[in-house]
Amino acid sequence: MTANGTAAGQKVHKVVIIGSGPAGHTAAIYLARANLDPVLFEGMLANGLAPGGQLTTTTDVENFPGFPDGIRGPEIMDKFRAQSVRFGTEIHTETISKVDLSSRPFKFWREFNEDQPPELTETLIIATGASAKRMHLPGEETYWQSGISACAVCDGAVPIFRNKPLAVVGGGDSAAEEAMYLTKYASHVNVLVRRDELRASKIMAKRLLAHPKVTVMFNTVPTEAKGNGELLTSLRIKDTKTGEERDLEANGLFYAIGHIPATSLVKGQVDCDSDGYIVTVPGTAQTSVKGVFAAGDVADKKYRQAITSAGTGCIAALEAERLLAEEEVLDPVDATAANHYTGTDKQ
Repeated sequence: MTANGTAAGQKVHKVVIIGSGPAGHTAAIYLARANLDPVLFEGMLANGLAPGGQLTTTTDVENFPGFPDGIRGPEIMDKFRAQSVRFGTEIHTETISKVDLSSRPFKFWREFNEDQPPELTETLIIATGASAKRMHLPGEETYWQSGISACAVCDGAVPIFRNKPLAVVGGGDSAAEEAMYLTKYASHVNVLVRRDELRASKIMAKRLLAHPKVTVMFNTVPTEAKGNGELLTSLRIKDTKTGEERDLEANGLFYAIGHIPATSLVKGQVDCDSDGYIVTVPGTAQTSVKGVFAAGDVADKKYRQAITSAGTGCIAALEAERLLAEEEVLDPVDATAANHYTGTDKQ
């Protein structure tokens, strides 16, 4: 056994990526092209999503550069994966259920294999994403991505929403921003707020209430999504004070009630904020643990776009590559080398 408790001669990966969305695959592409032999675990319905992450539940992606005619979410993720494979990424359709980040190399276990010795990696990229909170209304599954969405910036411009009445659920800054964005395309936007006041900042609330294409409906919640079997056409809504119910015309329903970052795997081992998102050093993907990087929505609660996730995946890969390169140069292979890099001579 070595000093850190690992078996002598046990293989240690240079870099392991957990997650298979734009962040994870972008990191894999960069690392594979740098000959670092990345291993990517895409999960088996991890976080309730198929390999590929949230984009696999999206129909048309029209705001990712390079696809002027748009592309379906599952199709673009297939292309991401194919590019990762082309450059040599080793992909496993398995879920990582446990990690130990207390020392390097880091230890990790695959689901259903926790009774086996851990596998090892020098660096780790967490790209597990986040999932939008849903209300699980009757009819939601039928009209998800056929009228119901959790991202106005992603889906608001698609034809089924243009010049149609739309609804946003939520009362915070995210809901206000989503509603304001949708006014560019909708005939009108109704904002459904459970309470009798907005939680949004004063300036956002003021803008929302003053917009001529927005109606804020306080003490109101949706109770059912209705449609023609193919597309959403209306919502059943309820007054939380009187209990009165009625139908509201709506060709789109956008959830803005928050996201849940998939950080349970590393919670308590890396710094997370009050909402559970991994905290990174500003301008980098470096977490509070040296050698552990976070990319994509697992660390981004503001933008949550495919293109920004891909960008942070690139950052994580370049930083992991730089760290490994530095340590390869400094790693003492004999006593002479050790004396050189632990001494005072910096040349």
